Amino acid sequence: MRSEKKQNESERREQLWSALEKLLELPAAEVVSTMGSVSQLLAELFAADKVDIFFLEPSSQTLVAAGVSDTPMGRKQKSLGLNRLQLANRGRIVQVFETGKSWHTGHQDEDPEELPGIKFGLGIRSAIAVTLDVGGERRGVLECSSAEAEFFSLDDLRFLEVTSRWVGMVAHRAELVESLTKAATEQGRRGVADELITVLAHDMGNYLAPLRARIELIRRRAVRAKEADDLRDAEAALASLDGLARLTADLLDVSRLDQGLFTLRLHPLDVMQLVEEVLAATRTQAHALERRGPEEFVLIGDPEKLRQALSNLVANAVKHSPPGGAVTVEVERQTREDGSWAVISVTDQGPGVPPHLLPRLFERFARGPGSSGLGLGLFLARQIAVAHGGTLEVHSAPGRGARFVLSVPGYRTGPAQ
Repeated sequence: MRSEKKQNESERREQLWSALEKLLELPAAEVVSTMGSVSQLLAELFAADKVDIFFLEPSSQTLVAAGVSDTPMGRKQKSLGLNRLQLANRGRIVQVFETGKSWHTGHQDEDPEELPGIKFGLGIRSAIAVTLDVGGERRGVLECSSAEAEFFSLDDLRFLEVTSRWVGMVAHRAELVESLTKAATEQGRRGVADELITVLAHDMGNYLAPLRARIELIRRRAVRAKEADDLRDAEAALASLDGLARLTADLLDVSRLDQGLFTLRLHPLDVMQLVEEVLAATRTQAHALERRGPEEFVLIGDPEKLRQALSNLVANAVKHSPPGGAVTVEVERQTREDGSWAVISVTDQGPGVPPHLLPRLFERFARGPGSSGLGLGLFLARQIAVAHGGTLEVHSAPGRGARFVLSVPGYRTGPAQ
């Protein structure tokens, strides 16, 4: 019985991580479409007849379902107008929002405090609901419903409470992207976008350090206790934090570039060792990472900035490569009139860069189809190359992958231009 319970907990943990990974992989589109994707993902995860993501509309004091699963019950809810719930009409969803307390029932049809339209119009018998916080503020309710009695367990409720925090992060990201897009089209984007980016980056940085320390403690305990499942989960969480740390660094560097505070700290560095470190930090089991080049190649540069540029290029290649595809990093020494240069090529086997995107690929906020990022990685990689007196170019054809070529000078025979 104990081993069966441990197995069930392990399976539940795997489901949780899978759900969180899928949530974070969702494209950062506008809020309504993003929440629609989230609700559909959760409906499949919980095998629910309907999943709603309600947000408060302050002007009308109404909870409005920004995300409703594309299921028969979800479509029926819209047709009955039950995707808008006024706070004055009460009901359990409103109660969850106002009290902040989670809700779980297996016999909602017998609940005298529930709205008749929900009990009889939709035929809901089981439901779990939790508050939804976005940016540290209670903004709505996340609810799962079923026409079957006693369908959701208390473990499902706890799982939904955890998932709600990540849904709030996805919603916050979507709102930020939507705000940036509106600022770009309506106000020339520069002032508003830069302010949002800087505030977001500093806020993220404040959270990352203590979160990393706590997860590292969990990882160490798992090592001592020889808990393989906990160790794997902790390492997966640390890998996700690495991605957030890279994003934070990118966001802050964009702000520094605009303020003229972007500076280099030059030191001798081994390019081959830098490549090895970047590939080792790129945790992926779905792709083969290959390194080619001389045993050693020393140049003068900013190790952290070049690591950031190369990490962005490798992460971009992994993102756009199919499962099982190889990502190759090749280093070549070139002798030019002004000295020795390091030419670092990052090649993927993805679909290639769409021709219409090539002219603006290295601009900030440039994002291709299906991209889930903010479009800053390649922009910063080129700026770092330029700051070193180098270049970043791309060679791509549809269906033939992409090859990014980062060229930086090593020991120059003359002054930098």
